[in-house]
This record gives sequence, structure tokens and C-alpha cells, in this order.
Amino acid sequence: MNQQQRSILVELASRFPPPGLRLSYGTSGFRTDASLLESTVFRVGILAALRSIQTGSVIGLMITASHNEVSDNGVKVADPSGGMLTQLWEPFADAIANASNPHSLIQLIDDFVKKENIQLDGAPSSEVLLGRDTRPSGKLLVAAAALGATSIMGTIANDMGILTTPQLHWMVRSKNKGIEATKNSYYDQILVSYRLLLDCIPPGVCGNNMYEKLIVDCADGVGGEEIEELKTRLSDLKIEARNTGVGVLNEGVGADFVQKEKIVPRGFGPSDFGARCASLDGDADRLVYFYVLSNSDKIHLVDGDKILTLFALFIKEQLGIINGAEDVKANNSYQTHLGVIQTAYANGASTDYLKQLGLEVVFTPTGVKYLHEKAAEYDIGIYFEANGHGTILFSETFLGWLDIRNNELLSTSRGSEQQKAALRLIATSKLINQAVGDALSGMLLVEAILLHWGWSIYRWNELYQDLPSRQLKVKVIDRTAVVTANAETVVVKPPGIKEAIDVETGTEDVVRVYAEALTQEAADSLAHSVARLVDKFLGSCGD
Repeated sequence: MNQQQRSILVELASRFPPPGLRLSYGTSGFRTDASLLESTVFRVGILAALRSIQTGSVIGLMITASHNEVSDNGVKVADPSGGMLTQLWEPFADAIANASNPHSLIQLIDDFVKKENIQLDGAPSSEVLLGRDTRPSGKLLVAAAALGATSIMGTIANDMGILTTPQLHWMVRSKNKGIEATKNSYYDQILVSYRLLLDCIPPGVCGNNMYEKLIVDCADGVGGEEIEELKTRLSDLKIEARNTGVGVLNEGVGADFVQKEKIVPRGFGPSDFGARCASLDGDADRLVYFYVLSNSDKIHLVDGDKILTLFALFIKEQLGIINGAEDVKANNSYQTHLGVIQTAYANGASTDYLKQLGLEVVFTPTGVKYLHEKAAEYDIGIYFEANGHGTILFSETFLGWLDIRNNELLSTSRGSEQQKAALRLIATSKLINQAVGDALSGMLLVEAILLHWGWSIYRWNELYQDLPSRQLKVKVIDRTAVVTANAETVVVKPPGIKEAIDVETGTEDVVRVYAEALTQEAADSLAHSVARLVDKFLGSCGD
């Protein structure tokens, strides 16, 4: 780094003193009260510019706190693939965010640039795409991030405006693949793919969904504007948007509230009984479905586990059609490696059901970065967390074979079920967001599959019966004192806690407790018993 660059960085960094709060870069990036974040996003802007130079690619930077309350905000980085920032750079993110003064910040950057052999002098121009959700603090924080990015000479910061988080990730991926990266091109791709799926619905299938509206809780976030945009472009699906920005973001609304509390969100009432409903979170990267059948605020939740199961069933069916008996004999089949990836928070009934279907189910530690990384090892990898965040990844090798197979079928049996199955998978790969979980594209895929089979939401929800469960958070002095194994399904430290929990089961700083049992009362009792054990063995920070 030359002296001119150092001087620029020192001068600019002096405008953004650190808040005196230690932050850690995790699955959600950095996230805290918005008033404390200006220094952090400025420094993450620097990181994004360095990452762009190192990779020779466009990098994304999203300002959002997703399902958190409106006073919070956050920042996370999208890598060249559109996925999350590589874990190898997370320690550097922690270090620069927590550097105590401009000079220590410059020293950290200087050391990292040398270590990673990032060529700053004479480097080609680099580019960072910036997006934000609807939070009032977003505009100020985007400006700080842009200043950080452009403080590295030769870097362009493009403010893409208010976006869903998945749209920003999609744009990064698209731009690095040489595809137009605008909101308009995003909608063009997902809607063309959705309509292709509808065109491939088997003859004679006509579900009631075609005539029933879908009511969408938009969490009073960015999803409200985007659902309205979808409605103007989409005549094939009747959508009614609720909670589109008049109320308080994520307050009594949204996918996180619905999934955790299992009650109807604000803005819904008796007139909605029996309707098919969906709920997004504040930045529209989570999706859950629900319905209400009685005069009660309790809902029938159709969560991320059920969405995963629906997608797995559909893909398994299409693969079976393509690889029919004749193809196997002719050696035209492709032995697709299909994997389903879950975490310890997945409902056990969903795991049992998927295994009974003959699907390969594997577990990873909690966190999208682990799920996404594992899913990428398969020809088709499907992951979803119960909270509604997930997607489907298709390998380039599989998509190449699929394209060749579709062309073969076009010439030999155009319009056959085999050829339509190939088209369905091609359309699915373009509809579902390959970069990150996306509530809008995921919702369209759910709707297309329900129409494909003529299923109601009730039929879908009856695939299996969830085991009653309860999830709690226990505030502790040091959450790192808890050590787990087997993808976080077994506690091994501190000594004695596993045995104590075994007696009960007969398993920010918080420790999450997730319990399942045969009845809701038993699940509640087990969760509270384990919470007391965590408090006993680790010590509590109080409320």
C-alpha cells in the first residue's frame, strides 16, 4: 500500500470512530443497533473492495438486519458466486471491525494485503454492489459503506437502492457470469421460469389453487413493494399482500414471528380462515406458509422443513421420469447424486419422512454457510432451515447433462413426459435462487409444484405430522463454553452436562435449546429442564 493510499484511509477512518462494542462476523454478517454500525460498515466497504481486487470479480454488500427489530441494522458481504463471504476472510472482517483506531486499522489492512498478495498499486478497477432494506438507517449506512469501498483507489461503488437480500446476491452472481444484473432482469428470469413450469403441468391436473388467492404477509419490509411488483407482472397467480410497510417492520409480523410464535401475524383476521397464506421476513430471504381453520390465533404452520420436503418430492419425481426404464437400458441415464441437508433444528419427523423416501439426508452445524457448502457437493443439493431459509443448488455438471438430454428428447420425443420432466428441472434451476435463500422465488416454486400436483395446502401439510417442539434461548456468560459434536446434536462440554441432559431426555451470548417430544407439554417441559441445566453448568447472565 503506497503512502497516498494510507493517508486517504487514515483521514476517512478518522471520521468513523469505532463504537467500543466488540462485534463478530457470523452467518448474518455484523448485526447490532443501527446507531453503532457506521464505523463497521465503512470498514466492511474496505474489505469488499479488497475482495473484489483479489478475485477480479464484483462483490456485493447488503445493509440489512433481516428479521430483527427496526432499530437494528447489519452488513454482510456477497462473494463472487453470489454466496456468502468465504469463511477464510471472516477473521479479517472481525479484526478490522474491532481495530481500536485508524492507525491500527491501516496496519491490519497492510498486513492482510501482503499476506494475501493483493496488488493494490496498478490494480484493475474493482466494483462493489450496494443494497439495503427499508430500514430508516439504511441510507446513511450505505453511504458509509460506499465511502469505505471507494477509499481503495480504483474501486467503483454502485448503489442498487432498496432490494431484497436475495436480489442483491442474485445480481452479484449474474454480473460475474456476464448476465444483466438489474431488478428487471431478476423478475424476467424467475417469471419466465415459473410460467414454463406451469406450461409443463400434466394434462388433466387442475388444482383449486389456480382459483384461490395466496395471502402474503410482507413483514412491513422490502417484500411489500416486491410482492406488488410481482402482481403487476403475474396474471397466473392471485396474490393479496398484507403488512406492506404501513406498520412497524417485523413487529408481530413476518416469517420469524410466525415460525417461532405459531400464531397469526398482525393484519390477519376471521375472513382469512382456510386461506393459503405465506409469510416473508424483513429482507425477504425467509419463507413459511400457514393457514387457520378455526376462530383462534393459533396457526397450522407449514415451515421450512415442509418446503424442503415438497421440493425434494418434486425433484425426485422428475429425475425418476427422465431416467425411465428405457433410458437405463440405453445407458442414457445420469446417476444423479441428490442430497438433502438439514441441521439439528429440523423437526425429527421431517428427517424420518425424507429417509423413508430413500433420500440421502445429511446434517451440518447450524448456519447457512455450512448448509450451502454441503449442498454444493451434490449434483442437486436441497437445504432448508425450519425458519424458512433455504434453496436448491444444481451443479454445472448436472445442468450440462440435463441440457444435452433435453435436446436429445426434443429430437426424438418432443412433448413426452420425459422431455417435460427435463424442462421442469431446467426451469426449477433458473427459478430458484442459486446464490442464497430467496422468499420470492421459493414462493413461486412452491405455488408451481402445488399446481403441478393439484394439491391444497392441507394436502401438503399432511405429508407427515411434526413432532411437538419448543425452542428457547438461555443467556450465559460465555456461549463458547458449550462444545457440541455430530453436527450440534450432542453436547460434549462442559463436563457432566451431557449426562444430565441424557437423564432429562431419557439434548449475542446465548445458548439455543431445541427439544422435541410426543406431546407439546412434554416438549415444553424438556426444553425448560435443559435450560435450567445450561444455567446450572454455565452460569446465567440474567434476563
